[in-house]
Amino acid sequence: MKRAIEELAAIIKNSKNTVVMTGAGMDTESNIPDFRSKDGWWNKVDPMKVANIDAFYEHYPTFHEFYSARIKSLDRVVPHKGHYVLADLERAGYIKSIATQNISGLHSQAGSKTVYELHGNLRRIRCNECYQEHSIDDFLTKAACNYCGKKALRPDVVLFGETLPASIWDKAIKDVEDSDALIIIGTSLQVYPVNQFPYMTRGKVVFINMERVDGYNFDLEIIGKAGEILNELGHILL
Repeated sequence: MKRAIEELAAIIKNSKNTVVMTGAGMDTESNIPDFRSKDGWWNKVDPMKVANIDAFYEHYPTFHEFYSARIKSLDRVVPHKGHYVLADLERAGYIKSIATQNISGLHSQAGSKTVYELHGNLRRIRCNECYQEHSIDDFLTKAACNYCGKKALRPDVVLFGETLPASIWDKAIKDVEDSDALIIIGTSLQVYPVNQFPYMTRGKVVFINMERVDGYNFDLEIIGKAGEILNELGHILL
């Protein structure tokens, strides 16, 4: 693995425009479950019953209970070393941006500045009707919107049945298309359209994950824990 991490460092050094893409596997070392492993969220609940827009409208108590539990679970969560290394690499000029599928907000919490939260942020609350921002406490207590009066508060995340936010998605696509290197961390690449990122760059594609995935020809593949790999990368570049 050491040689592979050294090769990754060389790719980053030789790239003028490196973009990072992260998925749920990036956050598991911060004790946030992923989605599809045996201990993942979707093995505990049916996502179609709790995490889609129909559940919000038709089964709000179940929707609210699920997302309240997820929000409260973040109270005990902090970024791990890998999050901080990515922030340091950005400050050092090695990384242009991070496009993440994660809704934890840990990249920004660790200090990364240019973060495209493709699926939103669980720590942000808004009204579904008028988009007015609210506090987490407002959501947890099922308060009405103080702007439009509707009881329609929700986390600002992309639910099944909704489209990705166009403004954020467009910026992420442009960065990926312009990149000399795309580093993919902690994702099984099963979710469309994010799984198209490897095909969008003309640069080298590096894949870091606990498990291999089929259907892609990566320039470099490193199998292991994201935090440990990034920590070693930081020792080389920082």
